[in-house]
Amino acid sequence: MATIIAHTAVVDPRAELDDEVRIGHNCVIGPHVRIGRGTRLENNVTITGNSVIGRNNHIFPGVVIGAEPQDLSYKGTPTQVIVGDSNVFREAVTINRATEKEDGITSVGSNCYFMACAHVAHDCKVGDRVIMANNVMLGGHVHVMHDATISGGVGVHHFARIGCYSFTSGVSRVLQDVPPYMLCEGLPARPRCVNVVALKRKNFSTPAIRALSEAHRLLYRSRVGVNHAKEILTANGMYLPEVAVLFDFIDDSSEGRHGRGRDKRRAA
Repeated sequence: MATIIAHTAVVDPRAELDDEVRIGHNCVIGPHVRIGRGTRLENNVTITGNSVIGRNNHIFPGVVIGAEPQDLSYKGTPTQVIVGDSNVFREAVTINRATEKEDGITSVGSNCYFMACAHVAHDCKVGDRVIMANNVMLGGHVHVMHDATISGGVGVHHFARIGCYSFTSGVSRVLQDVPPYMLCEGLPARPRCVNVVALKRKNFSTPAIRALSEAHRLLYRSRVGVNHAKEILTANGMYLPEVAVLFDFIDDSSEGRHGRGRDKRRAA
């Protein structure tokens, strides 16, 4: 099928549109944009900058992808946004292109769902199958790992990481890394329990869920310390691969500033 462009849309002739792309009324597509097969833009969508949008995405009214980063140090370098396949971006989602401080790319994986007014700042990396509810705000350089869910109104501090299969409860303030597999909540957010519902839905084994629950108890309730917790879990045959992922993540977090493993900046 041919690409369909509404007569009121403004599409730069240098933009690259694959077959079966649908561009709605009053959309604006810049000259350095590539859009993959089957992607659908509703009305009033803006895609600008060096932006690559994959296949079969559905982009709702008011979305802006590829605008300049909201960073005072940005000097107009040709950084990028790269979006994968089969994502849904609901009304007024914004995804800023990167600065030159890392690899110059803000990226979103595939099969994600972004609800209205969610914001992905410069230099963020969002994995696959991530759900971000309404008004989630990712600061610059945030990494969100695959299968994470972030509930409504959550603010994530720049350079923080959101671990895989985690759930961050609504209106939480994320100042530190959110460990994988955990349900975190609060001001600031803290691991409250294992995200059991999601792990069961993703077919994690019962021994793995039991081991992660024991790791949570040792680390966040009994507070025996990381090394002692490893020893106890190993002695009980519960240091499974999923638990190793959790402890590796915690080790990385301890190497950065204020519990953010990626934050290597020196204190002012």
